[in-house]
Amino acid sequence: MNTYRMSVIVEKDKDGYFAFCPELQGCYTQGDTYEEAIENIEDAIRLHIEDRLKSGEEIPLSESISLTSMEVAV
Repeated sequence: MNTYRMSVIVEKDKDGYFAFCPELQGCYTQGDTYEEAIENIEDAIRLHIEDRLKSGEEIPLSESISLTSMEVAV
């Protein structure tokens, strides 16, 4: 069994929490609570990686991901 370190971004809005993994395109989920979103994204990442491995696809890994927030005047 291999272990992979993946980045996860969690956003909160009025409807709950949205989580996604930038390294795995299309790997995202949601939850009513932060904890639920984290559990769901862990499952989604595991399933995504398992599917890629079965298909013989490479698992994309990033050395680092930076996250910032900025204000933009329009």
